[in-house]
Parts: sequence; C-alpha cells; structure tokens
Amino acid sequence: MGAKTKRFSFFELFLIIGFVLFSIIVLYPFWQTLVLSFSDPHQASSLGMSLWPERWIPDAYQFVFTYGSIMKAYANTILRTISGTFLILTFTVLAAYPLSKKELPYRNTITIFFLIAMFFSGGIIPDYLLVKNLGLLDTRWALILPTAVNVFYIIIMRNYFMTIDKGIEESAMMDGANYLTILTKIILPLSKPVLATIALWAAVFHWNEWFHALIYIQDDAKEVLQIIVRDMLTQMDLSQSEGAAALGGGGGSSKNLLLANVRAATVIISIGPIVLIYPFVQKYFIRGIMIGSLKG
Repeated sequence: MGAKTKRFSFFELFLIIGFVLFSIIVLYPFWQTLVLSFSDPHQASSLGMSLWPERWIPDAYQFVFTYGSIMKAYANTILRTISGTFLILTFTVLAAYPLSKKELPYRNTITIFFLIAMFFSGGIIPDYLLVKNLGLLDTRWALILPTAVNVFYIIIMRNYFMTIDKGIEESAMMDGANYLTILTKIILPLSKPVLATIALWAAVFHWNEWFHALIYIQDDAKEVLQIIVRDMLTQMDLSQSEGAAALGGGGGSSKNLLLANVRAATVIISIGPIVLIYPFVQKYFIRGIMIGSLKG
C-alpha cells in the first residue's frame, strides 16, 4: 500500500496561510532594511517595494565601521553585554533559590521588600548620586552594577524553582549534598529554559541600553555602540536632509552614500548579534516564561 497523503482541513489550511502571511509581514521590514543598506544610492532614493537591489554595494558598512572609534565601541558593548548578563544571572539565581524555599525565615517579608523596590525607585538623580559616591563614574562598572539585580527576573526564576520536584533535593540531601551542591549540580541543569529566557532578556537590555552610558561615561574609549551610532546619525541629521544629500568624510567609497543607506546599515549592525543569538535560545524562551509564571 502506498503512503497515505496527509490532508489538511479547511481550518488548518487557513491557519497555515495566515501564519505564512504574518511571517512575511514581520520579516519584510527587516529584509527591506537589509536591501537598503546594500543598495546603490541612486536606487535607494527610489527603492520603493524592491525586494532585491540591482547591485550589492557594501559602502554603507565601510562608512559605518570606519567612523570614529566605532569598533572600540562595538567591543565595549560586547563586553558589557556578556559581563552584565552573567552578573544578572548570578544575582538572580542567588536571590531566587532561597526565596523558593518555604522554610526560609521571613520569606514573605523579603519578597514584599523586593516587590516594593520593583514598583518604586528613587529616580535618575539619586541613582546618579549613588554611582558618583561609590566612585563608579566613568567606569564600566557604572553600566553593569546598577542593573545587576532585577526583581522581575527574580520572581520569574523563583516561581520556576518552585515547580521542580522537591523529592530530588531531598534525595540529594540524604546523600550528603548541601544547598550549594544541589543548586549547582541539580537545580541549574534542570533550569535551562528559565536561565535562557532571562539571559536573553538581560542580553537584549544591555545591548540596546544607551542612557546610562550617556550620563555616566565621559571617556570616549569606554563608549558603547549605541552612543556612537546615536552621535553619528545626529551629526548627519544636522548637516543632511533626509535621503536628499550625499555623505562625505567616510572614505572615497562612501562619498556618494545617502543618509538612508547609512541608517539602514547601522540598524543591521546594531541588531545583528541579537538576531543571530535568538534562534538558539528561542526553544527555551516560551517554555521558560510560561513555566516560570505558573506558581506564586
């Protein structure tokens, strides 16, 4: 007998078509930006709905990567993202694991204290004065330490830890394991979904965040990518009208570039690493956030 051909119902076919159309709608702006970043300036000025450039020209990327100290800023942003994400995960785990234990003294009081801190903050001026008094101004620590503890992340991870079977920990304790051993050898390996979820949130935050760098950092050697890109586009906006004039100063290959080309290239450069990382953690993302939100 031949293999049976799977037949889709009308509703399933409707869902498939709907999801395909939705995917196209979501992906089209990204693809259009990518095409614009590689397009010839003459074509870019009237690109419209074109899905493929006449010629793939990397001049916009050459202009961006030769602008000021952007490569140093790129390295600073990568360093900040990696170290900041690691620090957030460390503090989140160390706070969430004890709070997941019902036998912890004053557990509810500590949780309420955390929740108050989540909903109320001192504001920009107290934050600045605290960073200044701690001697963190114009250091990379000013970009990492003030955001190292996030109560929302702690609550999500605490709720996830509470879903893990307590019998596993009890068995490990009977074998002589302490809480630190249980956390590192048992709990964390079982918590990959929520760890990946929070790591993604933290990495996206640190990669995109620019305001702290703007107010805390004065040394150009410590600037992050978003600040350099912001300054570059601001300076271009002051001297060029949108999509009308050519850009100069970035080398001979970029003398005919439009502002639109450079803007598109900066968007691709800025979001590229996060877009590349997301597919590897996406399978954990939904599972982590859903399971972490079940228990209170």
